[in-house]
Amino acid sequence: MQFPKITVPKKYIKIGIWIIGALTVVFLIMGSIAYSKRENLLRQMMAKAIAKAKRDYGLDVKIGSANFSGLSTVHMTAISVVPKDRDTLTTIADLTIGVKLLPLTFGNVKLSEINLNSGKMNVVLKDSLTNLDFILKRKKKDSTETNSKLELSDLAERVLNQILYKIPDNMEIKNLTFQLNDNDTAQLKLLTTTATIDDGDLKSTILVNGNESTWHLNGTVKPGKKQMDVLFFADGKKVELPFLERKMHVKLNFDTIRTEMKSAEYSGSDFKITGSWSVKNLLINHPKIASNDIVVPDAKIDADLLVGKNYIALDSTSTIFLRQAELHPYLKYTLSPNKIYEVKLHAAEQEAQNLLNAFPQGLFESLEGLKVSGKVKYDLNFYLDSSIPDSVQFNSSLTPSNLKILKWGKTNLQKINSSFVYTPYEYGKPMRDITIGPSNPNFTPLSQISSNFKNAVLTSEDPSFFTHKGFVQESIRRSFAVNLKEKKFVRGGSTISMQLVKNVFLSRKKTLARKAEEILIVWLIENNRLISKQRMLEVYCNIIEMGQNVYGIGEASRHYFSKNPADLTIGEGIFFANIVPRPKIALYKFRGDGGLKDYLYPYFKYMGNIMARRGLTPVDTNGYGFYNVRLREGLRQYLLPDSTPVDTSGFDDEEMPAIQTQDESKNLFDRIFGKKDTTNSSVRPDTTKSKKQLRQERREEKRKQKEMEKQSKLGA
Repeated sequence: MQFPKITVPKKYIKIGIWIIGALTVVFLIMGSIAYSKRENLLRQMMAKAIAKAKRDYGLDVKIGSANFSGLSTVHMTAISVVPKDRDTLTTIADLTIGVKLLPLTFGNVKLSEINLNSGKMNVVLKDSLTNLDFILKRKKKDSTETNSKLELSDLAERVLNQILYKIPDNMEIKNLTFQLNDNDTAQLKLLTTTATIDDGDLKSTILVNGNESTWHLNGTVKPGKKQMDVLFFADGKKVELPFLERKMHVKLNFDTIRTEMKSAEYSGSDFKITGSWSVKNLLINHPKIASNDIVVPDAKIDADLLVGKNYIALDSTSTIFLRQAELHPYLKYTLSPNKIYEVKLHAAEQEAQNLLNAFPQGLFESLEGLKVSGKVKYDLNFYLDSSIPDSVQFNSSLTPSNLKILKWGKTNLQKINSSFVYTPYEYGKPMRDITIGPSNPNFTPLSQISSNFKNAVLTSEDPSFFTHKGFVQESIRRSFAVNLKEKKFVRGGSTISMQLVKNVFLSRKKTLARKAEEILIVWLIENNRLISKQRMLEVYCNIIEMGQNVYGIGEASRHYFSKNPADLTIGEGIFFANIVPRPKIALYKFRGDGGLKDYLYPYFKYMGNIMARRGLTPVDTNGYGFYNVRLREGLRQYLLPDSTPVDTSGFDDEEMPAIQTQDESKNLFDRIFGKKDTTNSSVRPDTTKSKKQLRQERREEKRKQKEMEKQSKLGA
């Protein structure tokens, strides 16, 4: 099909040419006027910016000279920034900045070049003051000025763009110093001798604290494409951060850290950032993490970060690589209308040895060198809506397939199947060696321990001991809920299996590493049936602390009641169950005549009723032996006067009304519903007594405790 030829009259062509020519002349005239006036415009803009910094942030900004050195390039000298009543923040001797003209016409300031020669940034932290606190002065006002309807995804895109726009295509920095002074106790000085960007290639040399170390930040940056690949390393040694060690007591170093951003764009309504982060030979040491160095030889994460309307998430498409093991994490934090926390972790079935080798070196001392065969898979699911903490969801499963232990590590996990030596610790110091076996006259086989004691302890500490595999997920779930409501740690989820492993196989140092090792050892023992439940309970009963330097039911039954463990009554069994969580205050529960204090009666009724409902003891309306528990006469001389005030605590169980008591006994029910003990003793000083009287009472108490220790050692 042919279209008819359209002919434009020549007069219209001439008119169009004249219009375009006229507009061109107008633009040239306006441009020449603007160009001739640009120095004045620059001074006016700078004056406004300096006045705004003074008015809004209390910053005294001075610029010695400023002028255009090209069409879109500004050259400045003698720049200084001083916050009000604070130390000088920044000084720059010579600075040249160029911007791109085309983006500028659309309101976007993108840098084309930066040249800086001789500058210094000085951050001073002194007590609660810093020369950076001016940043907070406008925070509240700026937040109110922000569009309340702005979605988090849009905000993330704007912030990222503002950062990328400030990365120039070409850059040359010489002799830029960054110095941090923190109360004159921790100092850090970084001197960037050179830093260049040449057509996207980044190279830099940074001297740390003089010549302690030389760092490099090298790679490629392509802000226009929202891509970067940067490697951080040091010359001939690890990158070390002594500032953190001096300030936070954290030892941290590594060979290299690599950060890569591959893309940043919208995926539907979510803003998606795709990239990776990896580290080589990361070493970390902190007393809360572990008592020794933890080393991660090789770790990497390929991450997809999603920013939605009201949430931030690490998508499940992300992958964590730890040596030969692979894990897929999912993390999501929802900000509104309620704060919601979601955590998922999935490890597909893979070689068990690979997963074991993936753990950082030094994390598990007892298991170092352990060899296994077979496969395992792991899944974790956690969901918490902070507005309804009782609805928290928690599930964790490590599923084995033909798992076999081929070689023990440093510790043989089956050592307790025969006689062994147990060493209890007090405040980090060993007390004495105790043989757990027939050669110890206080050792008591499980068959010779009264069922009254066994049933009471199991009911209080771990009712499902014989049916679970080391963990009670419902107990852990409720712990999360209770701790969130109390806004502090008030309840744990330890089973008897976990308590046994902690005491027999691990150090007494309270670290995250020890807790993680405890969980893994319990799983290995329970899922591989390395130790029978009966033997675990037998060892537990023979090592459990029952008082000041009193360990095991054999020592305890003779120490308190001059009885053999087989002869313990229901009341004595419930008493022992009561003191298990806090054994050192056992004697404070007795009156001067050897009977139990009245505040314990509700506990006996509560525990006894539970045991009776489970068929573990006959129903008793008279306190389940409460009135028959009598301390042996030899110990009564060490009791405090009945008038001595002690702490109060209460039970708050959904099956039982809150009952006021006079002692904090952290049994299972206290840990679920009670408050965490924050004192070292159950005794509170009587404010009506003089300081001299209180000191005398404390000295007398210490003397009696020493006497009791002597009696215990003699087997009294």
